Amino acid sequence: MKKLLTASLLGLAVAAASSAHARDYDNVRIGVDVPYEPMEYRTAEGELTGFDIDLGNALCERIGVTCEWVEQEWDGIIPGLMSRNYDAIMSSMTINDERRQQVLFSDPYITMPSAWFAPASLDISEANEETLAGKTIGVQRGTLQDNYVTDNFSSVADISRYSTAD
Repeated sequence: MKKLLTASLLGLAVAAASSAHARDYDNVRIGVDVPYEPMEYRTAEGELTGFDIDLGNALCERIGVTCEWVEQEWDGIIPGLMSRNYDAIMSSMTINDERRQQVLFSDPYITMPSAWFAPASLDISEANEETLAGKTIGVQRGTLQDNYVTDNFSSVADISRYSTAD
């Protein structure tokens, strides 16, 4: 299962910044779910960094605005945009039909596969109903992976949902 990562709505913010009818932008507020290494996270010194952060800062520099990063937990990231808490989302968001009904997307800029992790002692070489029966699966709430696990394994496994990837 591949995860399409997008600069959700950054293109819209850029277009708005150059539109004759839009407000003048000195800064663009970008919603981001931290931590999600290596895409966005804080260093030991507390500095916000990662691929999405570096790319967003480069895009903002290119159009002559300052990026203002607004941290938001994943399950509230689209509602935060709709409430105008920020102008765009740049936080490794998978493009799917449900989200397309709510927000506009840029072109994908990276593809990243999902991964399963389990203690080696479980000896699970393939994720299927038989190997996951009776197990507990942890996922980040509201993600593509949450939907996949719920659709495919909720009848045989317990699902624990977490607000962050940590």
